[in-house]
Amino acid sequence: MKEIWRLFITFCRIGAFTFGGGYAMLPLLQREVVTKRGWATEDEILDYFAIGQCTPGVIFVNTASFVGYKRKGVLGAIAATTGSVFPSLIIIMIIAAVLKNFAQLAAVQHAFGAIRVVVGVLIVNAVVGMWKRSVVDKVCAIIAVVAFLLSAILEVSPIWIVLGAGLLGLAAPIIKGAGAK
Repeated sequence: MKEIWRLFITFCRIGAFTFGGGYAMLPLLQREVVTKRGWATEDEILDYFAIGQCTPGVIFVNTASFVGYKRKGVLGAIAATTGSVFPSLIIIMIIAAVLKNFAQLAAVQHAFGAIRVVVGVLIVNAVVGMWKRSVVDKVCAIIAVVAFLLSAILEVSPIWIVLGAGLLGLAAPIIKGAGAK
């Protein structure tokens, strides 16, 4: 039961002290889950991020569910998932109650503008960190560049890009093996 409570508190704390959505939470999530607690390896957390991105829902909540399940099965997944959404629920209820009266104030609009800038930086930081750990060879670099171009320029659905990348990842060892002969 102690581990279940620890999962809830850990993901509750991450959810309470990070802003900007799933990608902005990734550095703190990685530090807490991989480095500090040892609940997952670097490779596992990257896999959880990837799967969390491909499945319906919020990447942070999905990743919390995977980590919780790995640690303590269904009860761990429930504790981690509940912990990850609890702070947002409370914060959103408070903001909704207060913001209605203050949203038009210049100070509030300036504060939100500054927060958006910082969130952008946090997202870039997460992307750079994931790039360094994920793009390990020429094949990965090519897949990354093609995925970016398909997404940014041609506006191909992320579903197709992810499925295509998965298929290329499966085929890469076969292709490499055929080229070595």
